[in-house]
Amino acid sequence: MMNRLIGTSGRTTFKARAETEIAASPERVYNTVSALERSGEWSPECTGGQWVEGRPRTVGAIFRGENNRPEDVVAWAPVIRGDWVTESEVLEAEPGRVFRWTVLDSGRGRQESVWSFEIEPDGEGSRLVHHYWLGELTEGLAKIFANLDEEGRERFVRDWNAKLAEDVRATVERIKVVVEKG
Repeated sequence: MMNRLIGTSGRTTFKARAETEIAASPERVYNTVSALERSGEWSPECTGGQWVEGRPRTVGAIFRGENNRPEDVVAWAPVIRGDWVTESEVLEAEPGRVFRWTVLDSGRGRQESVWSFEIEPDGEGSRLVHHYWLGELTEGLAKIFANLDEEGRERFVRDWNAKLAEDVRATVERIKVVVEKG
């Protein structure tokens, strides 16, 4: 389904998934997770941002995310440290069900770098599933990989996948706290 939305490379470079049960309605969970400007409340790297084009939280809207990565995160990896920004476009926005976006390149083209929240009713509350998928390398990762040998690329994929798995797990745990506190 994601390839239909953004590309057809058929490749998976990174993939992470985490889920949690939240004592709140799917609509309430959706209203929280689709407010990307609040991401700093739960994301390990996104500190917030603003909607810069389109109607916020709707398909086609563009969000400029402000991010920060400390020096000690996969310390050996040649990635951006400190502050940086990204722009993302909303791909799916179904209240109470799914909120999905893709990171754009410097020319505002869609990359195969997709984040999503999927929500379903679960008893008296909801089940929140957070996904990240990267198919073809992004503009920035292509530059990084060009300077790594095969062993370095394999190490990067292994270590970064572990980091992403921890990030999505931490994100759903923090969202649970935010939503349940009200």
